[in-house]
Amino acid sequence: MTKRQISFISFSVIATVASLWLFVPWGIVKTRLMPLPGGVQEQVDYSAAHGLYGVTVYIQRSDRAPEFYASGWKDAVNKVPADPHALFEIASITKLYIATAVAKLADNGTLSLNDTLIDFFPKEAQRIEYADQITVAQMVQHRSGLRNFTDEPEFSWVGEAHPKPLEIIAGKPAEFAPGTGHHYSNTNYYLLARIIDQTLGYSHKAYISNTILKPLGLTNTYGSFHEVAPEKIASGYDVGSYPFDFKLINDCCMVATAEDVGIFLRALNDGTLFTASEQAIYASIYAYEHTGLLPGYSSIARYDKDIDTVVVLFSNTSGGKSWGMVEATYDRILQILRKRGA
Repeated sequence: MTKRQISFISFSVIATVASLWLFVPWGIVKTRLMPLPGGVQEQVDYSAAHGLYGVTVYIQRSDRAPEFYASGWKDAVNKVPADPHALFEIASITKLYIATAVAKLADNGTLSLNDTLIDFFPKEAQRIEYADQITVAQMVQHRSGLRNFTDEPEFSWVGEAHPKPLEIIAGKPAEFAPGTGHHYSNTNYYLLARIIDQTLGYSHKAYISNTILKPLGLTNTYGSFHEVAPEKIASGYDVGSYPFDFKLINDCCMVATAEDVGIFLRALNDGTLFTASEQAIYASIYAYEHTGLLPGYSSIARYDKDIDTVVVLFSNTSGGKSWGMVEATYDRILQILRKRGA
């Protein structure tokens, strides 16, 4: 090997190391490696001071009273501190409620998990590959092969007019044949909501309210932003496009407090939300936890069986490396809780 070749290889190695150094999220690495703080509030304060606009946390352990934590801002522009009881755009956590509705409707015979996409949208679905094979169950499970309309170039989070999801994916090849793979797709749940509407003859939001929210006494959960006063909802911050507030331009997801999400999540996991037959159906089609991500809004809702604890974390921050900090914050809170219970 010549000196020139050795020099070139050495330069390449140095350049690669330098590039890795620049792109590694060192702030998140530091957060994960540093010693655990004395309590949850200290962790929340740290995260709010190191990349997250505002953080709220709900914790409910076993039969104990719930705990609430907050740090940072609910609305930094107007200097409104973060409020653990504020309403929040829960993004894809909404999918848990829709999947629950599907399980209940399938159990009472109102909806069949084997019905296909073309059964509900015979005209619209003609340009959707495998529309005559994609079942309701596969849509719930993200095994339909439907493209994710929010990943397509025609879709934008900003602006007032958007093509409909089916228009966006029409004529494009599927990700895979139904049932042969898994691909997370918002198109699935957009269609499931419409299927429930069509099957019932009224809004899926009303059905969710009547069969899930009211029985659980959840008075701080809403079908959309437009059902509540804007000032009650945490203001979202999207890195790189501030001031950006998704709730002002779209209406796709539910709105709730962390406590309401936590109560729902416990009922989902301990079975009190279902009859035995509904529980069996739900267990066969979907998960018992979820994360959510919209421009300006990040969320995690999980139940940890080992310590019988529900943790719901909201951060009105997205973009950049903020999701890594959200996950690190959740993981460290769980470590604190495990250590507390030791």
